[in-house]
Amino acid sequence: MMPPASRNRAAMSLARLRLAASYHRNIGLFSRTGRPQAARNPRLSSLLSGLATRRGLFSSQEKHKQKPQTAKNISVIVTSALLAFYLYPTDGFQSSLIATADEAKDSSSQAGGTSDSEDQSTWSSFASSFEGISSVAQIDTAAISDKVVDLILPEWSKSIPGYVRKLQRELSMAPGSLAYEIWQEAHDPAVHPEIQYAAKVRVSEQLCDEEKTFLSRRKKVIAPALARYLGVKEEEIHPDDVPVIAMCGSGGGLRALVAGTGSVMAATEDGLFDCATYSSGVSGSCWLQSLFFSTVIGGDPQRAVDHLKARLGLHIAYPPTAFSSLIAAPTNKYLLSGMIEKLKGDPGANFGLVDIYGVLLAARLLIPKGELAVNEKDFKLSNQREYIRYGQNPLPIYTAVRHEIPELDEPTSKGPGSASDEAKERAKREGWFQWFEITPYEFFCEEFTAGIPTWAMGRKFENGVDVPTEDGLRLPEIRMPLLMGIWGSAFCATLSHYYREVRPIIKSLSGLQAIDDMIWGYNEDLHKVHPIEPATLPNFTYGMRDKLPQSVPHGIFDSEYLQLMDAGMSNNLPIYPLLRPGRDVEIIVAFDASADIKTENWLSVVEGYARQRGIKGWPVGVGWPKADDSPSKMAMELDQAQAASKAETEGKLREAKMDQAVRNMKEGNPSKNIFKPNDQGDTKAERAEKAARDLGYCTVWVGTTQERESTEPPPPPIDDASSWKLMEPDAGIAVVYLPFIANPKVAAAEAAAAIDPAVSDYMSTWNFVYTPSQIDDVVALAKTNYGEGRDQIRATVRAVYERKKKKRLELEARRAKHEKYRRLVRLGMGHKLDEDD
Repeated sequence: MMPPASRNRAAMSLARLRLAASYHRNIGLFSRTGRPQAARNPRLSSLLSGLATRRGLFSSQEKHKQKPQTAKNISVIVTSALLAFYLYPTDGFQSSLIATADEAKDSSSQAGGTSDSEDQSTWSSFASSFEGISSVAQIDTAAISDKVVDLILPEWSKSIPGYVRKLQRELSMAPGSLAYEIWQEAHDPAVHPEIQYAAKVRVSEQLCDEEKTFLSRRKKVIAPALARYLGVKEEEIHPDDVPVIAMCGSGGGLRALVAGTGSVMAATEDGLFDCATYSSGVSGSCWLQSLFFSTVIGGDPQRAVDHLKARLGLHIAYPPTAFSSLIAAPTNKYLLSGMIEKLKGDPGANFGLVDIYGVLLAARLLIPKGELAVNEKDFKLSNQREYIRYGQNPLPIYTAVRHEIPELDEPTSKGPGSASDEAKERAKREGWFQWFEITPYEFFCEEFTAGIPTWAMGRKFENGVDVPTEDGLRLPEIRMPLLMGIWGSAFCATLSHYYREVRPIIKSLSGLQAIDDMIWGYNEDLHKVHPIEPATLPNFTYGMRDKLPQSVPHGIFDSEYLQLMDAGMSNNLPIYPLLRPGRDVEIIVAFDASADIKTENWLSVVEGYARQRGIKGWPVGVGWPKADDSPSKMAMELDQAQAASKAETEGKLREAKMDQAVRNMKEGNPSKNIFKPNDQGDTKAERAEKAARDLGYCTVWVGTTQERESTEPPPPPIDDASSWKLMEPDAGIAVVYLPFIANPKVAAAEAAAAIDPAVSDYMSTWNFVYTPSQIDDVVALAKTNYGEGRDQIRATVRAVYERKKKKRLELEARRAKHEKYRRLVRLGMGHKLDEDD
């Protein structure tokens, strides 16, 4: 008898290999055109050869012949081999499965199974490819028993063929089937009102009208909430003094989802959430937003915790539960509608692993424990307008990115490394990733300065207008399951990302240093190959070559589809959309639950974006200090930067202490230190050295709108001695950073040790199972860490509020004086004002 761990590994290998067999068997399912391709050679060498010669870029639809480049191809092949062996370790077993799948395909074709020649839709290709899956599911286990000794299959595996057959019947498009019902409703304006409305591409740098209306309403709602948060009378809050606060959550799979839930709960209990204007998310934080603004949660963090406890105990791909949601009413209709409408209504659409992943995610997250309580409104993002219609909640911003590699978009491109000098220069100017944001109002790309209504996502566009079907209607809005797959598709990473995962193992093996040197030497080329293709959406800028800015890559205008993926590939903190002109965000509260908090400084990456966009006020040099920076050196540079004018600094410190005393009295605690304590007589150098070692649970920076010298060192985080900077007239954006790190105050429920996200296995980004006790632990840690910075956050909000109030009062005083002067001049008494002065 095999030990449990070995059985688990063997069962996992079997599942992976069956997936591989199904993928090779139904390779036509994933083609760009939706038409079945010729069966690929199942041998590993053929697979790797295909990876080596394929284009790694998704922005152009054209196929180019690539010039052989031996060294680079070898690098791609070896990296692909490592990835293949990592995903599919038992290659012989895989071959037997593929052979069985090929036999099933041959028998199906001999039986005369052909698609309807009149139906050239992608759905026809999908349906015909799906016919042989049940045969793959019934692999002869006796044929492989001698290859996998003592492999014990789970009991539920015997039910898989039945599940598949029932799903096939529902997807057959025969009258009375689920697919037939969905497609009929797709043409019914009573079910999908948006299909009767035409949509146009909005080309503008400004916010859409709906968001502008939201901002005016939200400001009025925040005013009384801010009064409660700061402990002042409501009548004292002027609408113009309300700070624009944004809360953003990082990526990180279910870890980010669960930890983000704890952070939102803490912010809600503290009153901060009610003062926020925006919330933005990446990956798992997008999943949190999709839940928060749904009938499943209804904006209640405690309901979110209860829902996660009820739904995260099983893996999203656990077959019995997954199939049950896909074949049983009413959940099957809501989960499969987006897929059927996409493939049936768009001849060029495709359906890949990201789409499957999204359906499984939605089956686990958007379906409540009582499955009959599922609500169809939760499956369209535009329906979230109900939760922000009157400004009662922050505006949620979802993010995704498109990978743009300009050199491969050249019409004469012959592969990586063959770009012209002009293309290379353009590559330096253009971003590697183009950010797309989705709100309940609009699907927008700032780089394109263009967007479309969210309810129009999924339909095709050409020359700035949507393209209706033959009956004059449009496709319904794309569904949440497909979007959830895009938001969390971190597995669409490049070969470079994958090789980083296995490189430590390669370097540890003797004799492989030369191979590692060769592969890493061509890391830039590996950065252009995505083994797993992202999901696609119709490109709303198709054919708009002369209508968008010249800086937009030309290849986008000839591409009918956008391939989008997890925005964490670019930056795991969704700060870029918050810096968009018109939003005027003044305080960013960043909850960072990334797996690589200290090694990947996501805050510092924003600096380049701010420079590129000409955004003033971003605090330069924020984030975790670099490992190669000497604390003593940094401290010396900071001392030099802060000692420019000793008299001026001392005056500001005296003023700040007075202001701080007043603020503390307002809060009823005149003796407390709000920012990092400085009662030990620390010098600026010692404080900087502490900051260089560790940022702690809450760190605050503030930028400046004044021009800075490029050689000027970055300022240190805000502490009690420098809190006056938040009150400066030229103060810029304040960044409050709360990393999800271990806290000795929080111990695991099932162990005496403290919870550490960096070492706890279940907090891996790739873990999809959380027990109720683990959810309690993660939520408790997030709430405790928020508590560590509660006073700093409140003091930051108060300082920005006081700064805006002071600026408004000074402006009103100047206007009153100017008006008084004009009135006296009209009366011939202008000298009277001079005498008064």
